Amino acid sequence: MMDDRDWASFKQKLKAKTEIDLDLYKEAQMKRRVEGYVRKKGFDSSAQYFDSIVNSKADFDAFIEHLTINVSEFFRNSDKFLQLEKEVIPYLLERSPKLNIWSAGCSIGAEPYSLAMILKEVTPGKQHRILATDLDIEILAKAKRGVYLPNEIQSMTKERVVRYFTQNTDGTYAVQNEIKRLIEFKRHNLLKDRFESGFDLILCRNVVIYFTEEAKFDLYTNFFKALKPGGILFVGGTESVINCRQIGYTTYKPFFYQRPLE
Repeated sequence: MMDDRDWASFKQKLKAKTEIDLDLYKEAQMKRRVEGYVRKKGFDSSAQYFDSIVNSKADFDAFIEHLTINVSEFFRNSDKFLQLEKEVIPYLLERSPKLNIWSAGCSIGAEPYSLAMILKEVTPGKQHRILATDLDIEILAKAKRGVYLPNEIQSMTKERVVRYFTQNTDGTYAVQNEIKRLIEFKRHNLLKDRFESGFDLILCRNVVIYFTEEAKFDLYTNFFKALKPGGILFVGGTESVINCRQIGYTTYKPFFYQRPLE
C-alpha cells in the first residue's frame, strides 16, 4: 500500500501538472484506483511512477484517461433518454424555442451526440446550443473526432446508426458532420473552473462517483446557479442529489432536478 508521504507527493505533483485536485475525491477509492494501476506497471510508489511518465505523452495520457474514468455510451440508460426526449425536452421547448444545453463530463462524446440526434429529430431545422466539456484533453480530442468502434455504438438503434454515422473501411463508425457541427467541445474542470450560466438543461451523469460529499454539494450548487429558472439538471441512473431541497431544487422526475420558476 502507498504510505501517506507517497500519496501526498503524488497528489501534489498531479495537481501542479494537471490542476486535478484529488483532495476533492474520495480518498480510499482513488488510492485503490491509482495503486492498482501503478502496481500493474511494476512500481511500488505512485510518486515515482508519476515521475517516470511525466515526459512520455502517450503513457501520461493513458494514465490520466484511467484516472478520470472515461466510460460512456450513446443513449446511456435508454429509458431515461426516452423520458428526456418525450417529456423533458418538449417541456423546455415550451419555455424556450432555442435551448442552451451543457453536457458536463462528456467523456468520449456519446452523450452530447445523443442529444444532438434527439434535437434534430424533435426540432428539425432549428439550431440549439450544446456545450460539451471534460477535464481530459485526449478524451475531448476523441469526442471531437467522433469516430467509434462497433461496440461503442452497440446500444443505438440500427435506424440511428444508418442515419447519423458513416461506416469507414476499417470498420469504425464516424458521426456525420451534420451532427458534429451542433456540438461545442471545451476543456473544463468541474471542481475548479468558472461556470457559465443561463442553461435550460445540464447533464452530469456518472461523473461524481469518486467526488467527496462536500465536492458534490458544491458542484450541484454551482449547477443550480448555472440553470435558468425552470431549468433542469439530469443525473445518472445510480445517482441522486441528496441535499437537493437544501440547495433549492425540486424533483421534476426521478433523476431530473429543477430550479424552480421565479
